[in-house]
Amino acid sequence: MKIAIGCDHGGLEHKNAIAEHLKERGFEICDFGIYEQTSVDYPDIAVKVTAAIKSGECERGILVCGTGIGMSLAANKVKGIRAAVCSDHFSAKYTRLHNDSNVLCLGGRVIGIGTALELADLFVDTEFEGGRHQKRVDKITAIEEAN
Repeated sequence: MKIAIGCDHGGLEHKNAIAEHLKERGFEICDFGIYEQTSVDYPDIAVKVTAAIKSGECERGILVCGTGIGMSLAANKVKGIRAAVCSDHFSAKYTRLHNDSNVLCLGGRVIGIGTALELADLFVDTEFEGGRHQKRVDKITAIEEAN
């Protein structure tokens, strides 16, 4: 699986640790920055990561900012993106199982690096359950199409 990853200045350390961890697990990583501690606008990074998913270059994405909220707001403006902010194991697993989320958003100032690695693992290892959940995802897509 190829995973797009990106961060703003609030998530650089977490992004780098997640990217290295997933590479060690055998995943291909497309790193859309940032690469050094400098202030950037999180929507710019969210657009790059979501574009890689929309184009099919990457299957899923991980975005990290201070809280994960800004990245999720920006990512969810992109058609076809279902981004979820997660800071616990249950949410990271079930956003994949039930919501077929394709972007995980994390808060570098909210969770530690160890937890971030665990949540990233859950996100990439969990497949969408489908079934009764598919109709709900379809309804989300219909809302997106109508607006």
